[in-house]
Amino acid sequence: MKPVERSARAFWLRAPGEGEVRSVILPEPGPDEVVVRTLYSGISRGTENLVFRGGVPESQHEVMRAPFQEGDFPAPVKYGYLNVGAVEHGPPDLLGRTVFCLYPHQTRYVVPAGAVTPVPDNVPAERAVLAGTVETAVNALWDAGPLIGDRIAVVGAGMVGCSVAAVAAGIPGVRVQLVDVDPARAAVAEALGVGFAQPGQAEAGCDLVVHASATEEGLARSLELLEPEGTVLELSWYGDRRVSLPLGEAFHSRRLVVRGSQVGTVSPNRRTRRGFADRMSLALRLLADARFDALITGQSDFEDLPRVMGLVADGELSGLCHRIAYRPAQQRGAVHRPGG
Repeated sequence: MKPVERSARAFWLRAPGEGEVRSVILPEPGPDEVVVRTLYSGISRGTENLVFRGGVPESQHEVMRAPFQEGDFPAPVKYGYLNVGAVEHGPPDLLGRTVFCLYPHQTRYVVPAGAVTPVPDNVPAERAVLAGTVETAVNALWDAGPLIGDRIAVVGAGMVGCSVAAVAAGIPGVRVQLVDVDPARAAVAEALGVGFAQPGQAEAGCDLVVHASATEEGLARSLELLEPEGTVLELSWYGDRRVSLPLGEAFHSRRLVVRGSQVGTVSPNRRTRRGFADRMSLALRLLADARFDALITGQSDFEDLPRVMGLVADGELSGLCHRIAYRPAQQRGAVHRPGG
């Protein structure tokens, strides 16, 4: 067996709003560990923006830790969890396989073999970076328990909201409408096979509204779209921001429900029968559907990540999932937007 390459490059948040790429030396892999060479990683805009600007509340520092995070909030910290790579060293059943791992942005890394999930042969590595986000959508729908024929609205057409809409659309007989203030999201909704409306034109009478806009206005509108005894499933993460919730007027008489959902634990509706590995495997199987390609809206090279994260945080690089490519130097280029 050839020697393991020990050198790697990793993206770190040096200080709030300031990222850098550092050289690192990998540990020698143990008998139950794998060495993965990264092919692609993805920027999770909501959470990583919050981390990048130093907005994780002190009370949530432990809860918000990523599985293979190094450092502590607010900084310096190595953070991220959408990583797809090829196994260069490890058990025979994984050697050479393309795998997904909840690992930060780094060119090569060592993790326990149980921390990686093989990517199905019918799922391109380029699309598999969405697995962590689709896993969140799976857990949310396990929490919500929608039924055949339900009327569902998803308020907030970001990565998580679009993933929820795409997965929910596979339930027979449901009406799914994606709701967002940005009219450009209509094209994404069409690609996903769901309806679209801006908040003022959204269809009411919903059995379930999944809220993922991370805005106070979006949460209030979510309540307005419910049928009596309907449920708002709250997926937004507000970080250090306070929001108000309109619990007056008809909230009590209509017996509305607001319920939180978080991917850090498996939904109690499935916890006795499914684990984290089952949930991730399901998310990757769902990604065989080419509709999810609509969620990839740009790509940049790894070495350019400090600049790209700044552009994303400032709103200058909009879109959904921005993918990071790990390529040889001769293949590197500028920011690429699919179709551009």
